[in-house]
Amino acid sequence: MRGLEGKIAFVTGAGRGVGRAIAERLADEGVRVAVTDLDRDTATATADAVGNGAVAVQVDVTDGASVGAGVEEVNSVLGPIDVLVNNAGWDRMARFLDTDEELWDRIIAINYKGMLHTCRTIVPQMVERGAGRVVNISSDAGRVGSSGEAVYAGAKAGIIGFSKTLAREVARSGINVNVVCPGPTDTPLLNDLMGEGNEKLIESLKRGIPLGRLGRPEDIASAVAFLASDDAAFITGQTLSVSGGLTMS
Repeated sequence: MRGLEGKIAFVTGAGRGVGRAIAERLADEGVRVAVTDLDRDTATATADAVGNGAVAVQVDVTDGASVGAGVEEVNSVLGPIDVLVNNAGWDRMARFLDTDEELWDRIIAINYKGMLHTCRTIVPQMVERGAGRVVNISSDAGRVGSSGEAVYAGAKAGIIGFSKTLAREVARSGINVNVVCPGPTDTPLLNDLMGEGNEKLIESLKRGIPLGRLGRPEDIASAVAFLASDDAAFITGQTLSVSGGLTMS
């Protein structure tokens, strides 16, 4: 990808799954990655694995002070952040009428407010420099809904609306903001959601996907790398589904 060599990226939830794949792909493109995660051990393991000067930073995206401290550390160790990837996410499947406010708050805090915290902290620095890329990871659940994921789908839909608005507000400052929406993807989170003995559920998911398989973390990472690169310099405010054709729009 053009224009990524030597850039600095801040990737949330990068200790495992899709976040780790994003960190690996960006490092392969010559990006120095701040691997941020709530779990310091997984962040460290990922940073060690991706190399290219990657650093591990423990960050709780639900806590604005933690995000601020993490950004300050990255600025000090690596330099100004060129690429922000908001990947951190979490869910627990349940029918909406069986959920409570405590669960709503946790899902919204991780999936939606976490993105607000990082954008509010990092994007002003991009505006000051007149350049930057923001790639927010939403979900196809936020585009079409998903049974058992009402609050999660709402938070992910919020990411799409917020990103379009932010893209309009910062475009004249040379900043691109885009969204990637994974479909069902083979990650630890999916397996946690499906529960043990989930083979039949996984097979039913595959049957609904025109390309006949679950997504792989690397599929999402490729889309993120493209949107972070100069190859996507004239693309902003867009939402890209990476779902094997499960959703088409």
